Amino acid sequence: MAKTLELQFLNTDGKTVKLNVDSPIEPVDSAAINAAMDDILASNIFFTTGGEFVAKKGARIVERNVTDVGLA
Repeated sequence: MAKTLELQFLNTDGKTVKLNVDSPIEPVDSAAINAAMDDILASNIFFTTGGEFVAKKGARIVERNVTDVGLA
């Protein structure tokens, strides 16, 4: 099962923008994630078509299951 840490931000247009981190360290440390998101906002290095990142929206772990289906 593949896991991804999804960091969600709002841009200048108020739209949600996501940064994904593959295979996050578990258990996740919410204080570290919060601090990292603050650093991302303070560095102002990301820009989207809707403008720069302006606020944190949330963070979540996304799990993905893939099952191959046999073809006859």
